Formats: sequence, C-alpha cells, structure tokens
Amino acid sequence: MAQMVMADDGIAFDGVTAEAGPLGGAETAFVALAEALAARGHRVWARSHCRAPLDHKGVGWAPLGDGVPQSCDLYIGNRGHRVIGLVPRPGRRLFWLHNPARYLKKPRMLWPLARYRPTLIVTGRYHAQTVPGWVPRGGLEIIPYGVLDRFRHAAEREPPPPHAIFTSNPLRGLDWLLDLWETRIAPAVPGAELHIYAGPAVYGGVSADAAQRMAAVLARADALHARGVRRHQPAGREKLAQALAGARAMLYRGDPGETFCLALAEAQAMGVPAVVQPIGSVAERIVDGKTGHIAASDDAFVEAAIAVLRDDDLWRRWHRGALATQRGLSWDEVAAQFEALM
Repeated sequence: MAQMVMADDGIAFDGVTAEAGPLGGAETAFVALAEALAARGHRVWARSHCRAPLDHKGVGWAPLGDGVPQSCDLYIGNRGHRVIGLVPRPGRRLFWLHNPARYLKKPRMLWPLARYRPTLIVTGRYHAQTVPGWVPRGGLEIIPYGVLDRFRHAAEREPPPPHAIFTSNPLRGLDWLLDLWETRIAPAVPGAELHIYAGPAVYGGVSADAAQRMAAVLARADALHARGVRRHQPAGREKLAQALAGARAMLYRGDPGETFCLALAEAQAMGVPAVVQPIGSVAERIVDGKTGHIAASDDAFVEAAIAVLRDDDLWRRWHRGALATQRGLSWDEVAAQFEALM
C-alpha cells in the first residue's frame, strides 16, 4: 500500500460535494482519481478548500489550511502554483494540468516548476501541444480522464425524439449554437428541442464579468422557448446520465480552452452521437463518421445536426458506434496509469 497525497487550491469541494450536485470537470476528475486510488488499496489524503475533515470512500479529506503530510510515495498537485511544492519529500511529484498549459509561462508558475521539477500530466495530444517546450519539468505524461461508471454501461436503445443536448460551460460556444439553432436547425426539424444543462453553479463561483456574460447567454436561451430551447439547472451526475439517455445528439462547437471535454466523453460513452467542430480537444472525443461528425464549417455543422436529428438510420449507426468504441477508460484504469508513475 502506497501513501498518496493530492492537493487542489481551487474552489471548495470534496467527495460528498461530487455526489450531491453539479461539479466541474477538473474537480470531478480529482475526486474520481482519489477514490479510484483508494479503491486500489492505497492510503490517499486529499486536500482542498473543503469546509471540514471528512473520510469518504477511503479518501481522507481535510482543508488545505490544515497542512499536508511531510512525505509520501506519490504527490499529485492539481492545477495551481501554490500546490506544486506542498509536500516537501514525495517519492514522485506530479503536477496535473486541466487547462491549456500556456499559463505555465507566468512567473508565479515558473519558479516552483524550476525548483521542484514535477512531471507534468496532461490529458491528450492537443493538451500536450499547449505546453511550452522550454518550461522546466521532470517529464511529461499523457493520461486521459476516465469516465465514471454510471456513464459507461448504457444499453442500446431506440431513436429518441429530436432533442439535442448541451452540457458544457455556456461561455464555450452556446451563443454561437443558439444562432444556428434559431435560424437554421430548429426550422428544419419539426418538434426539435435543445436542452441546456449549464450555469455558474457548476464552477463554485465565477468572476463578476464571467457571471454577467453567462447570464446574458442563458437569458437569450430562455427567450428562445418558442424555438424549442429548454434550459435546466446544472445537474448532478445521476440526473445528467438520465438526461443523456434521452438525448438524440450533443451539439457542441468546441473551445480552445477545452483540453479534454468530459461532457462529450460522457455523452459518447452513453451512446449519444455528437456534432462538433475541430476546435481545442473536442475532435479527440469523436470518431468522425462513426460516432458523430467533426464539421469543418458552420454549414457542415448545421447539415450534420439536422441529419442526426431527422435520420433514424444515421442515428442508429452513430449510436451503436459510440457504444462500441467510446466507453472510455474507467477511473480504475486511469488510477493504474498514475500508480505506474511511482
């Protein structure tokens, strides 16, 4: 049994938070990895801005301000510069990245990277390409996110009504999608609906500017009820899995800030066809022509969206293709890859 420490300096969350309601992709990944490592028999201490100490699913959670063990076999610092050197004497030091890595060039990142030389962990090819080649490090490893088990065991089903779904950050292309939906997609598909599960609650607090911009996009969505747009509060994982089970397709443009897109991975694992554009990492989540379509232009996006919402045979092919090839890695498999780095 190895001793492992994980630390995050972002929003307040813990293992119970992840079960109780919506949570962002990076936080979901942090909790899932901690629990998977514990399930593999390791002693895992997780530190975040949680409110109080808590033992949950084998993980010992405590507030970051309470301190950390002075040594361990494996230390995983998550995202922020303050946690890179938090454990003084780890057997192996990792720094897990979730956003485009160009921010590593900032002085507040460079000095702890140069001092501690952690191995950088990224989630895919696109993500790896954002790491400046000259940034100090002890190595670089690509380890994709896992997909929670509740999304990985969907059964084949009959074509649902033409109800599309959007489950990402509303600032990541939702305004663009609403343009296409209002003027081109909805008019071409009788009974079409676009169900949006998005909002600031997922992110545990955002800047005033971001909150204002989110509110503007979501208000526009509310105003398009006559065009079939239906807005829902952000959902926890169980309710989200239920929503995906009834969705015809996920429509998502992609964003340069998206380094993995867990929302797409979950949808594809559930057998939901997806239409995306080749922006950021989202093309890595789709098998073009087999589980959805990677559209090179707005016209191609609209054409594919209309087709999958109307054509049952096409939907079945993409649905079956996603179920056959897009279940993703389990978090146990991901934990084994982290474990191998000790």
